[in-house]
Amino acid sequence: MTDTAVRVREFRMPDVGEGLTEAEVLTWHVRPGDTVTDGQVVCEIETAKAVVELPVPFDGVVHELRCGEGETVDVGQVIISVSVAEAAAVPPPRTAPQPPPPERLPVLVGYGVGRSSTKRRPRKPVVPDPAPVPGRALAKPPVRKLAKDLGVDLATVAPSGPGGIVTRDDVHAAVVPVPVPAPAATAAPPAPAERETRTPVKGVRKATAAAVTASAFTAPHVTEFVTVDVTRTMRLVAELRQDPQLAGCRVTPMLLVAKALLVAVGRNPGINAAWDGAAQEIVRKHYVNLGIAAATPRGLIVPNIKDAHTMTLPQLASALTELVSTAREGGTSPAALRGGSITLTNIGVFGIDTGTPILNPGESAILAVGAIGPRPWIHKGRVKPRQVVTLALSFDHRLVDGELGSRFLADVAAVLERPGRLLTWG
Repeated sequence: MTDTAVRVREFRMPDVGEGLTEAEVLTWHVRPGDTVTDGQVVCEIETAKAVVELPVPFDGVVHELRCGEGETVDVGQVIISVSVAEAAAVPPPRTAPQPPPPERLPVLVGYGVGRSSTKRRPRKPVVPDPAPVPGRALAKPPVRKLAKDLGVDLATVAPSGPGGIVTRDDVHAAVVPVPVPAPAATAAPPAPAERETRTPVKGVRKATAAAVTASAFTAPHVTEFVTVDVTRTMRLVAELRQDPQLAGCRVTPMLLVAKALLVAVGRNPGINAAWDGAAQEIVRKHYVNLGIAAATPRGLIVPNIKDAHTMTLPQLASALTELVSTAREGGTSPAALRGGSITLTNIGVFGIDTGTPILNPGESAILAVGAIGPRPWIHKGRVKPRQVVTLALSFDHRLVDGELGSRFLADVAAVLERPGRLLTWG
């Protein structure tokens, strides 16, 4: 004989990435008393690398939320408890054997001693079906956070995105303007403006600060610069934008810079390596996972394109377009942030000519691209306005000496000066 027992199960913060020790709970999608099913997303968390939706691994009813939104939780700490119904064995009741009363009909257990079986059993009360639970609105994590900040219930927002996805514009359109009351005749004087604002350092910002500090004080950085005439490259970019094979992709100078970098790695493979301090070994990588530094609302992240060295130009353009779009929307996965081998950063987008980039931890080189613009340049013996850019290469001097770093940077510059070398060197 079996019965149903209810026990409270605890779900702990998992390690959703390599080496993560904590995460911040951004948004809860459930409340105590809500019914949940195995695999249902119950909250969104922000790790040091990405925003992740967290599913619960069992069915039941939410018993308690053990942490609040905005709270940083250690990996392994209980974040939610769920009441789970489980089958439990119930032993049969032990009663002393008694002879049945004479000339009486069999007794129905549980309905009173001596009642005849000819009487009707009492009917069980009819329990109405629970009201249907409205479906969860489809929206990406940044849109959910925006809705929370603006006090908008996503379930009430009419989606306009593909597949019924709620967009940022949909959330803004659903905001109800708050009427501004007229100032009172005897209004108090305004309080003095605050002179300081303090913001807790956590999430991506905290991880970035720790990473660049460790990199700057562990790897001996060397930075070299070169200024290049990229007029031919800019002409090629304009031509590629009309190429049907690149339709739907964002064709920018960064695409050709990335391709030039990959060609230069092929000619100087020692630049694509890492320093293993524990084993005292140089690890040369025979693949290129090309990191692209991206400034997002959550801070600086460096997702990478896996095996970029194997891609054709259209494939690389598609991968770059998807990487940048995903990063800006806050949907970069932890896997996309792991395993980079060399990084490319575009500081020119901010109008900056050059800088001294800090190595991404675990890599030996990073190339910064400055602003591209017209400058006076000697071309064929005459001073002419040409499209010019300054490149900056930082490298780890423990495993990349000055000759290797210089040859690599010179090769990148040579390809950008004459992009036809992509055909002969690539």
